[in-house]
Amino acid sequence: MHRKIALFILGLLVFSQVYTQEIYCDVQINTQQVEGTDKKVFETLRTAVFEFMNNRKWTSYNFGIEERIECTILLNITNRISTDEFDAELNIALKRPIYNSAYNSTTMNYIDKEFKFVYVEYQPLDFVENTFTSNLTSVLAYYIYFFLGLDFDSYTLYGGTPYFEKAENIVNAAQSASAGGWKSFESQKNRFWLVENFVNPSYQQLRKFMYEYHRLGLDVMYDDASKGRASILKSMDYLIQVKDNWPNLFALQIIMEAKGDEFVNVFSEGSATEKTRAVNMLKKLDPAQASKYEDILN
Repeated sequence: MHRKIALFILGLLVFSQVYTQEIYCDVQINTQQVEGTDKKVFETLRTAVFEFMNNRKWTSYNFGIEERIECTILLNITNRISTDEFDAELNIALKRPIYNSAYNSTTMNYIDKEFKFVYVEYQPLDFVENTFTSNLTSVLAYYIYFFLGLDFDSYTLYGGTPYFEKAENIVNAAQSASAGGWKSFESQKNRFWLVENFVNPSYQQLRKFMYEYHRLGLDVMYDDASKGRASILKSMDYLIQVKDNWPNLFALQIIMEAKGDEFVNVFSEGSATEKTRAVNMLKKLDPAQASKYEDILN
């Protein structure tokens, strides 16, 4: 009997080690611009945000530890308006593990500069789907669902649709809020347009790129670098199609900011033909960084 109990407990421990939450997010807070104020609240804020991001169940799937979506959030406090109200920037980095390697590919690297929120120390961070509860939890949940959308898209074609739709629902719920960053007329580069670009069928080439680039390209390169690189080059045609039709599309800019350095690394080992074609495409996609892409030819 004792042995059965011990085995049962061991089984529970093994199970708990195999499956975990979907997100592992490292949360940091920078308060250098608000020197002279009581800093204790920022420690409790960091803990609250960390627990909100990492301890909630965001999908119906069980994730292995090695499958967790890894992200980093730096909350840069730019102004303490009052005891409980803050202006901030949200620096976001999202990574995806690449099959059979220790390499993590950056899928998003972005700064959200329109982030004003209220945080009352020790007050729980509540979030209810389809309801705007607070700007703090709505913004955090929005990015979690956006992360999930990007991640699932990179494994299955259009696999991230349910999560992009959840992010879009948060945008819709926030339309009556006074906080900025949620409305289409405020800017062409905000939360509204970011998720709109991924749910709008007109721009589905972006999502085809995310799938083929990662699943058919990077994930293949460990076993067959040439095959993987060829798939990556092919996937870039989708970005060219978007560039030709919508040259200033926000989501395309986000992708290029995340992938620019990785493109250089991938094609620096390619054939002369691949290098030339890749450089021509990259200079068209991201002309401001043309000199960086020229390094591929060296």
